[in-house]
Amino acid sequence: MTSKELKALGIEAENLGTSTGNKWFAKGELIESYSPTNGKLIAKVRSTTEKEYEKVIQEAEKAKLLWRDIPAPKRGEIVRQLGDKLRELKPVLGKLVSYEMGKSYQEGMGEVQEMIDICDFAVGLSRQLYGNTIHSERPGHRMYDQYHPLGIVGIITAFNFPVAVWSWNAALALVCGDVVVWKPSEKTPLCAVACQHIIAEILKANKLPEGISSLVVGDAEVGKWLSEDERLPLISATGSTRMGKEVATVVAKRLGKSLLELGGNNAIIVSPSADLKMTIIGAVFGAVGTAGQRCTSTRRLIIHESIYDKVKKSLVDAYKQIKIGDPLDSKNHMGPLIDTAAVDMYLDALDKIKAEGGKLLTKGELLKGEGYESGCYVTPVIAEVENHYEIVQHETFAPILYLIKYSGEVDAAISLQNGVKQGLSSAIMTNSLREAELFLSQNGSDCGIANVNIGTSGAEIGGAFGGEKDTGGGRESGSDAWKVYMRRQTNTINYTTSLPLAQGIKFDL
Repeated sequence: MTSKELKALGIEAENLGTSTGNKWFAKGELIESYSPTNGKLIAKVRSTTEKEYEKVIQEAEKAKLLWRDIPAPKRGEIVRQLGDKLRELKPVLGKLVSYEMGKSYQEGMGEVQEMIDICDFAVGLSRQLYGNTIHSERPGHRMYDQYHPLGIVGIITAFNFPVAVWSWNAALALVCGDVVVWKPSEKTPLCAVACQHIIAEILKANKLPEGISSLVVGDAEVGKWLSEDERLPLISATGSTRMGKEVATVVAKRLGKSLLELGGNNAIIVSPSADLKMTIIGAVFGAVGTAGQRCTSTRRLIIHESIYDKVKKSLVDAYKQIKIGDPLDSKNHMGPLIDTAAVDMYLDALDKIKAEGGKLLTKGELLKGEGYESGCYVTPVIAEVENHYEIVQHETFAPILYLIKYSGEVDAAISLQNGVKQGLSSAIMTNSLREAELFLSQNGSDCGIANVNIGTSGAEIGGAFGGEKDTGGGRESGSDAWKVYMRRQTNTINYTTSLPLAQGIKFDL
């Protein structure tokens, strides 16, 4: 990216990484952000110190008192302005996402579009924070429930979606009357700095308190400060299952709430009646999109034995057409992994596949030479395995697709699909209504997302996003996910001159 493009997003050669609205400060250590596309230093960011963190929370504490008293539709107007600004900056912000994270430019643009979509959703939601009316058993009484803001919401995000996941949380939290404090991945801090500049300018233009949206930057220690802080009733954390368990334990000790979006080990079942053209497209994009670094990436393909060889051959042929290189070049299908540590994890996984008896159908290697100087480019791999292999049971954040054969009825495939600890996304490719309905039934997929005739990757913001088991049980984005950002209150009003008790209890004085 050019310095002009970076400056359009408020990014300089060295940046302050702590912000309450438009006030920027930081005296911590420098974090250097290198692009995995070419290995070059993009810019530096100052991390947050514990003293600066305290200043951020104090500002958020003051801001929440004013923000919650602003009518929800007025709060929605601020989010609408955020969406409009994102529309204006979509090309350059999408390019930064691609350049700092390594996903293709189309995927970077798509991520910013997710931000725009959730802003639109939240604006409508700002007039629909409905409660319920309830019929009382006591005459002359009215009951209802309503929702109030929680206060300060802490948001911890991962590198693979460096802007969208923040917006999923922030847009909903803001219309719900909460203020937000964001701790992004230290691997993609510039994307967070850019987003904070965008929303800070909107807050300033509307003469709103700085602490409505804040940013803190740093390693896991900063995330620990958020998790331990009793002033933050909700922590929304996206990342590995290991990280999520640590956050959940710390938050639970103080009886706070945690919204967890953790690992996935997603499978597509391919039944004998599947449309194979659709299957190949869905599986390949799911496996190699974002270089296999989506939580919804397709990890396992569970294929009926009657079509196994045909699907296998089609996949191997399709992989020969995958172009790997600079993600800003539209002719390439796959960019780099996030860093060299991810490459080591990928190579280690290949060794484990072979050690357990698996067979690599495509060559897995680190690419070297011109265009691959960053040391983060690898080839996508297809491997024949058994579902019970230890390496298959774990999520590897890399473009590795496991082929698993099943025989008999679809029940056997569903059992294999459910036979892992994670429960995020799942799919079945079938033209059988019976198989599709069984897959979506209580005896089918145990995942939070279950699709028919589309892949595991690529969720729309209208539906709640999240999963079960080791995925954490959280729900973000659409449907009624907004309720997690609010506290529910049940109200009973007695408009009579007597005081009857519930359950017919008598207590006369």
